[in-house]
Amino acid sequence: MITLNDYLYSGDTVLKILKKYTEDLRQSAAQTGNEVDVRHCEFLSQIMELLEHNDFLTAQSQKIREFYKYMTREYPYLSFTFKGRIKSLIRAEAKFNGYVVEYIYDYYTKNGTYPPVPELQERLNCFRDLIAYRIVISMPKCHLKNPDDGEREEIRYLYETANVLKGFLEERGFTAESAGGVKESDSPLLSDAVRPYYRDYIAHVDPDGYRSLHITFFDNSAKCYMEMQLRTKRMDDIAEIGPANHLGYEKKQESDRARRDAIPEGECVYFDEAYERCRRLHELELAKLDVNMFAAIDNSLINDGCGLYRGRLILPYEHLSRFQNDLID
Repeated sequence: MITLNDYLYSGDTVLKILKKYTEDLRQSAAQTGNEVDVRHCEFLSQIMELLEHNDFLTAQSQKIREFYKYMTREYPYLSFTFKGRIKSLIRAEAKFNGYVVEYIYDYYTKNGTYPPVPELQERLNCFRDLIAYRIVISMPKCHLKNPDDGEREEIRYLYETANVLKGFLEERGFTAESAGGVKESDSPLLSDAVRPYYRDYIAHVDPDGYRSLHITFFDNSAKCYMEMQLRTKRMDDIAEIGPANHLGYEKKQESDRARRDAIPEGECVYFDEAYERCRRLHELELAKLDVNMFAAIDNSLINDGCGLYRGRLILPYEHLSRFQNDLID
C-alpha cells in the first residue's frame, strides 16, 4: 500500500512529493482496480493545481480585496482581518482518508454491509474548502456607549456583512452554493435572500463552543470552489486558542476515525487502506521529516514555509479601527 508518509523524507519540494505520490498511487490503482484510489488521485491533482498555478489566486484575492475596501469605507470604526489559505497537504490527505473511514464505518454499522463504490465516490466529491478565506471583525470598546453591548453589536455587524457578501461576490464572477439545509440559520439578522446559502454555527453552536458563519462559492474564472468564514474576534479566539481550537478539533476527528472495532480487518480494502493512512499520518514525527522549506523541533514547534502542515497563506489584509473621535453617529 502506498502512503504519503513514504515520500516525506527525501528533501523534495511539496510539489515534487505530490507529483510522485499521485503518479505512484495512480499506477497502483490501475494495477489493483482500486476505484477509490482513482478518486484519491483526482483529489491530489486538485491540490497540486492550486499550488502550481498562482495567476488565478492573484485574480481571486484581488476580488476579495474589493470587499475588504468596501468594508473599510462602510465600517471605518471596526477592526477586521481578511485571511486566506490553501489547506495543507498533510491535513488534506488526512481529511480525504478520514472521510472514507467515517462513511464506510457509519454505513456498515447502520446497514450491516459496505457502501456501493459509486456511492462512496460520490461522497468524496464534497470537498469545498481546499481554499478558504476568513473575515474576523471586532468592535473596540472605545466605540461603544455601553461596553456590555460589544458582543451583541459585533454579531449584528457580522450578519450585516453576511447579507452583503453573497451579492457582492456574485457580481464579480462567483456563484454561491446552497448549503442544502445544513445548519440552516433561524437568525432574524440574516436576510431570507441569503439564508439558504449559509451554514450558521452561531445559531447552532457546536458542543465545543465553535461559532461562525460559513458560505461556499464557486469561482467561475478559476473553476474551483472556495469557502468563506465570518467570525467575531471572540468567536475566532474560541476557534483558535479556546476549546474549539484546531488541535482539539483534530484530536476529535482522530478519535472519530480511529474506529476499527466494527469493521473486520481484510473485508473492505477501501476502509483498511484509508484507516492505515490516517493512522500513519497521526503518528508522524514532524521533526524527522525532510521536506524543502519545512522544519520542526517537535510536533508543536514548526516552521512551515511550504504549506505542508499548517497550510499556505494566500491573503493577509488587516484594518485597524479609526480612532474614537472619527466615530460616525
